[in-house]
Amino acid sequence: MAFDPVSFAKDFIAGGVAAAISKTAVAPIERVKLLLQVQHASKQITEAQRYKGMVDCFVRIPKEQGFLSFWRGNLANVIRYFPTQALNFAFKDKYKQVFLGGVDKKTQFWRYFAGNLASGGAAGATSLCFVYPLDFARTRLAADIGKGAGQREFTGLGNCLTKIFKSDGLVGLYRGFNVSVQGIIIYRAAYFGFFDTAKGMLPDPKNTPIVISWLIAQTVTTVAGIMSYPFDTVRRRMMMQSGRAKADLMYKNTLHCWGKIYRTEGGAAFFKGAFSNVLRGTGGALVLVLYDEIKAFIF
Repeated sequence: MAFDPVSFAKDFIAGGVAAAISKTAVAPIERVKLLLQVQHASKQITEAQRYKGMVDCFVRIPKEQGFLSFWRGNLANVIRYFPTQALNFAFKDKYKQVFLGGVDKKTQFWRYFAGNLASGGAAGATSLCFVYPLDFARTRLAADIGKGAGQREFTGLGNCLTKIFKSDGLVGLYRGFNVSVQGIIIYRAAYFGFFDTAKGMLPDPKNTPIVISWLIAQTVTTVAGIMSYPFDTVRRRMMMQSGRAKADLMYKNTLHCWGKIYRTEGGAAFFKGAFSNVLRGTGGALVLVLYDEIKAFIF
């Protein structure tokens, strides 16, 4: 099938717009999730200052940092998320042509399912290669708990990227990339694979009520998020290492990070902030539904 630039552009725009809307809506939940996830690896948060859980985090953030700090790093997140999600959706359809060409979903169910897993995973890994430094900066900005400009570690997206690049080079901006690729393949494979497979099993996918589409998407994002969450925790802990002196590093490498978290905090530590992530997944489900609606509108 020949490459259609118009179709590709429509995929890109629909995915990006849907993502920007949903991420802004759930930004406070995402920031809470990130703080719970990385606080043990933060230089700013002492043991006595650590958040006890999601509710404690929601109560203390506006008191200590101001209400608008719930959206700290949100602009970076939208900038990051637009190309990430848009490229995911755009490339997903191209990868589907590769992995699902000539496959009959009614008579070759498992091949169809495997093709959906492969196309979703490949799309996620491809886009991650391009936008990882933005993902890194979003995490570090959200983890910055300073109240005023003088107490903040970074003043904004540009400052974060340049500061880390000067201290650690390109390696610093891509710290945790390997485990991110592993996690993104698992997440995207489930995210797109299960969603497309479920939609494909419906009697009339094009006329499915939006409530049914949302329920399917919500289930998919929840399952995918839980499956890949430990990988996400490790990669974000590794991101927190950049900019530190060698003597201050908590983790020698990714494997050491996995081991140290398990030994010092227990297996449950890999799932810190997971409930917030499930709530945040509502935004991910909204992306899938909005994407289909926006794509239908611009077509």
